[in-house]
Amino acid sequence: MEEAQNLPEEGELVYATVTEITPYGVYVTLDEYDGLKGFLHVSEISTGWVRNICRYVQENQKLVLKVIRVNKVRQEVDLSLRQVTDEERRSKILQIKRFEKAKNVFNAVKMRLNLTQEEAAKYEDAILEEYDDLYEALESLVTKGVKAFEDLNLPTEYLATLEQVAREKITPPTVNIKGVIEARSLSPNGIDVIKEALDAAEKIKSGGADVKITYIAASKYMITVTAENYKVAEKALEAAINRAKSILQKNNAFFSFKRS
Repeated sequence: MEEAQNLPEEGELVYATVTEITPYGVYVTLDEYDGLKGFLHVSEISTGWVRNICRYVQENQKLVLKVIRVNKVRQEVDLSLRQVTDEERRSKILQIKRFEKAKNVFNAVKMRLNLTQEEAAKYEDAILEEYDDLYEALESLVTKGVKAFEDLNLPTEYLATLEQVAREKITPPTVNIKGVIEARSLSPNGIDVIKEALDAAEKIKSGGADVKITYIAASKYMITVTAENYKVAEKALEAAINRAKSILQKNNAFFSFKRS
């Protein structure tokens, strides 16, 4: 008996390739479901009247679509383009890009170590038992090193190679927080005092955070802190602000700070 094909759920966002355009709608294949066919009716392309479908979609175009009906018996999937919001589209495309980048990393490791398909799949399945997706796992590996996978019982050579390739291709996740510093001094050396304070603030490296200060307008400067998470960023921002404030107030200069 032939095994039933995996089907998407109603309301799910899918990534699809346009295969045929007809006067009444568009046929697509669902990239994430082994080429399962789907149909996008002309009424689900746009909120307005669609006179010419080709003005909206082209053959071989990639689309983010929403599943609106699934016929499990006939293996048919009806889709909508007009019901997909801009935010949903961006989120889905980001998800696809992350998946493709992760697969490129794992494929590179497979080739470097000359792994069989079975070995590669076995190691990836072990990682997915701990993480929601492969890209998230690689981000953790880049951020924390091999200790992120220490409970997975993977071969040492495989872990070392995976970490090396991941660091080559994956950018660690970061967050940014910002604020505005206002600094003024009437002293003859006021400019030097302000420069000293801001330079000292920029040198703060709490938790590996990066602190940058840029000029905005008279007496005002933007401070931006980039770090691996908000906790580290907030700690670094506080340290940088305290450093600048201490130097300025010590030299009788005006200081204020406001979060953006």
